[in-house]
Amino acid sequence: MEYKDYYKTLGVNKTAGKDEIKKAYRKLARQYHPDMNSGDKRAEEKFKEVNEAYEVLSDPAKREKYDQFGSSWQQYERGGGRPEDFDWNQWSARPGGQTYTRTVTPEELEQILGGGFGASFGGMGGFSDFFETLFGSMGGRSGAARGGQARSTQTRTMRGQDAEHPVQISLEDAYRGTTMNLQWEDGRKIEARIPPGVKTGSKIRLSGQGGVGMGGGQAGDLFLKVEVRPHPTFTREGDDLRVSLPLDLYTALLGGKVMIPTLERPVELTIPEGTSNGQVFRLRGLGMPKLKHPEERGNLLATVQVQLPTKLSQAEKELIEKLRALRA
Repeated sequence: MEYKDYYKTLGVNKTAGKDEIKKAYRKLARQYHPDMNSGDKRAEEKFKEVNEAYEVLSDPAKREKYDQFGSSWQQYERGGGRPEDFDWNQWSARPGGQTYTRTVTPEELEQILGGGFGASFGGMGGFSDFFETLFGSMGGRSGAARGGQARSTQTRTMRGQDAEHPVQISLEDAYRGTTMNLQWEDGRKIEARIPPGVKTGSKIRLSGQGGVGMGGGQAGDLFLKVEVRPHPTFTREGDDLRVSLPLDLYTALLGGKVMIPTLERPVELTIPEGTSNGQVFRLRGLGMPKLKHPEERGNLLATVQVQLPTKLSQAEKELIEKLRALRA
């Protein structure tokens, strides 16, 4: 049986520390990950080898046993012995012993690699004969016995990874709600319902539309992260809307009726006489729907902006002078 140099597999020295080993593993696992090398059998084998090496060198107990075994192997080779004649009895796991090993789980792999890969790791298969002879096979025993030891595999059922996708909508769509048709690069299409009242930062959950589950596991969820585009007329503040209300001087002084815009239709607003610049009128129930209670709505806040007349005629100037004199 061929001796496997795990240090060489990861490209580190035998004195390498835990962080250096992890860093080397992350780099190689990304390079040979099946999601990055679809259909490449050589990359698949390299990924298995890298994972096996990390399983041993990241575990202090396994690493110590592996280092002791490596010294004996080297001494045996230097003495002229053949690899196939090496005495494995003192090293191999014996039936009934309490030796158990495990592969790095997909969750741990996602944490180590920083996310961004699918669940294809789950089908990569077991460890090499060298590993299983030295440390024992995984989990429950199944399959044909070989060399007094049963080779085993273990299938994990795991839920697929959740995914997030940004979407942009208009303020009108956020007000009324809308339906979006999304299409992915692989041709998959999804119809997503955006409810009324969503705001920038809202997340819409689409159950079962995320990553594919492993071993028959349930698919993950897709979360649509909403961004509501700025509007040329209205500014949003929570469930309230703000709008500027230009008002001529004469209506501000004498009062009157004006039309004010809303997201539904213009409505009439009565302006009392003597309205000052910057005054805010609150129109209840004409703001945004509340996300979880769309039958309830925020308010529309209209801020008065008095427009002073320019380029006055002589007659207008004389009238204003008379008004000033009367109020003196």
